[in-house]
Amino acid sequence: QLHLVTWNVGTASPPPDVTSLLQLNLQDQEMDMYVIGLQEVNSKIVNFLSDMAFDDPWSIFFMNVLSPLRYVKVSSIRMQGLLLLVFAKQPHVPFIRDIQSQFTRTGLYGYWGNKGGVTTRMSVYGHTICFLNCHLPAHMENAGQRLDDFERILEMQQFEGEKIPNVLDHDVLFWFGDLNFRIEDYGLHFIRESINNSRFSLLWEKDQLNIAKKKEPILQEFMEGPLKFKPTYKFDLYSNDYDTSGKKRKPAWTDRILWRVKHLLQLASEAGEMPEEEAISVSLHSYISHMSYGISDHKPVTGTFVLEMKPLPPVPLVRLHPVGNWDAEQDATVRYSTAPEFPSSAWDWIGLYKVTFKHANDYVMYAWVQDNEISSEEDAKQVYLSAEELPATGGEFLLGYYSNTMQSLVGISQPFQIQPRRMLAEKDLAWDGVSRMQEQLCDEKPPCDF
Repeated sequence: QLHLVTWNVGTASPPPDVTSLLQLNLQDQEMDMYVIGLQEVNSKIVNFLSDMAFDDPWSIFFMNVLSPLRYVKVSSIRMQGLLLLVFAKQPHVPFIRDIQSQFTRTGLYGYWGNKGGVTTRMSVYGHTICFLNCHLPAHMENAGQRLDDFERILEMQQFEGEKIPNVLDHDVLFWFGDLNFRIEDYGLHFIRESINNSRFSLLWEKDQLNIAKKKEPILQEFMEGPLKFKPTYKFDLYSNDYDTSGKKRKPAWTDRILWRVKHLLQLASEAGEMPEEEAISVSLHSYISHMSYGISDHKPVTGTFVLEMKPLPPVPLVRLHPVGNWDAEQDATVRYSTAPEFPSSAWDWIGLYKVTFKHANDYVMYAWVQDNEISSEEDAKQVYLSAEELPATGGEFLLGYYSNTMQSLVGISQPFQIQPRRMLAEKDLAWDGVSRMQEQLCDEKPPCDF
């Protein structure tokens, strides 16, 4: 399952809790991937420069929420106020490869990145998937400009590799963001009355995106779930009341999620069927807004999708595991084997990670594969890790093989234990003894406060 979030956060800081936004309270529906597209992330010059050197507050926030649940950030791209994050459950990470990102500015005739699109593409179990997060021009009269900017983004974004040169060449394309399409013709009072009576269907035919989909061939290729939730713009802050300011903006479904499946288009234009190994299907499980979040004048929208695909590479490119029992006082050995087609590099490395690591560079230590190689056999190789760099306190860890060629982790081991250094263990035992003495004193002569 893939859970996709789009949210214009209006330069606000992250909220205290995103449990419902990420559907973390649905125990029977654990997500395999999270894709989070934000617009209007605080992009003041000072913030933007600091965010270029370090993770921005929103990225840190979502990593802190998802990494304890063993989701890994596999990709992120930022263009001023636009931010796109992709997280995957740990077992899926080695099968997510060929990650590339692009951005296209459309603000101020292409010179400013307050509007435009950021894209991340990847291969997931051998199938190509692309995520496009857009912030298109505002205001009722700019429907044509919105379409022009969308087509410009599609044309400008090119990827390395002959097979998948641009956005529309992917097996599946998700297009989402603050697309800024408005509701035409109807007056403010009619729109609000229709919303209050949940008669959303009266407004669908005047929605600019729905109107454009009937005329524009490129838009007809995209699917969208029914708009059975209230228009998500424009609200008073920390409120479910539509704009009460002097401007009284008309409500609109500005925040949208659409998708396009390439082979469905081919099936429609060709008489034959797709080969079974290339088949991929996308079905929408839910398409909703989240009214409880009030940090901006937009409500977030989420789409939960089920992707059914036949895994083209059935095994990871690299298998690795620790040799023997690891002790923080001794050098350790990693054994690994690679698939025949794996393009190894002198810049590949093996990292030691906590089991709740956040991203590929969130390692405790690492070792260059070729520099630290101690044995090489036909079916496997071994690499050593120095005891000086092993975590002295021990604990539960896992190993990851990072491919420089693919710019991603292509192998992850099962979790395993590292025994702490004995000197630390003895100190812990001594402290436990002191604690027990304190407890006995407290039992004998309460009250006691240490």
